[in-house]
Amino acid sequence: MIDRALQLIVIVSAIGGLAACASSTQLEPSRTGGETFAAVDGDCHALPASNEPQYIVGYGSLMQDESRKRTSPQAGPAHPVEVAGYRRGWFAKADSVGYGTTYLGVTPDPNARVNAVIYNVETNELLATDQREASYCRKSVALSAIKTLEKGAFQLAGGQAWIYVNKPEGIATPSARFPIVQSYVDIFLSGCLEQEQRFELNGFAQQCLATTRNWSEHWVNDRIYPRRPFIYQPRSRQIDSLLAQQLPQYFSRIRIE
Repeated sequence: MIDRALQLIVIVSAIGGLAACASSTQLEPSRTGGETFAAVDGDCHALPASNEPQYIVGYGSLMQDESRKRTSPQAGPAHPVEVAGYRRGWFAKADSVGYGTTYLGVTPDPNARVNAVIYNVETNELLATDQREASYCRKSVALSAIKTLEKGAFQLAGGQAWIYVNKPEGIATPSARFPIVQSYVDIFLSGCLEQEQRFELNGFAQQCLATTRNWSEHWVNDRIYPRRPFIYQPRSRQIDSLLAQQLPQYFSRIRIE
């Protein structure tokens, strides 16, 4: 009986130790390119409350109307916001066997903030966005961390807000194999310019650039007919002017594919 009791104590202790290790691993930062990124803890896709309004915070491609509506055609209108506690940057590596792309992502950072959009969705469209953003974790955002920028009646009175955060294993800064691509930059900045013009928010698009880190010389122009980009990207002149003014050290080194 004593031997049996000792065995149980050893087993329980071992399980406790493994749990502690797992917990500490979640809290350890991941590093890439000399920069530290906070780990993501807890459930990646918590069940939404069925009796509360559901909101998504979009900070990358989801800021653009056309891109967002491909996944959430029935979603409510997007409203410009500023979200405290998150850092946006080019560190979401595509899951690709060959050459791929680096996308925008966010990680928790108590000293950072990003401008973004927020919009209301039904549960089915929230789940559809989960599938679209499968390489990210959907995490809850406190409503107190969200500041509305719209000069109007829109206010977040209640509900659940969600943001898609990078998984630590999917974090990597741009490289020759996984560069920033102009077609994605165009979608991101088109969304920023839409918000700036729609709500008369002077400097909103500039803030999109200022609150985005990890810009890189690994940046390729993959627009169709990039010498005459306005044919396929109506906002190309605005986007290029913005990039040339705000990121001259990178803009001048973009190479055409």
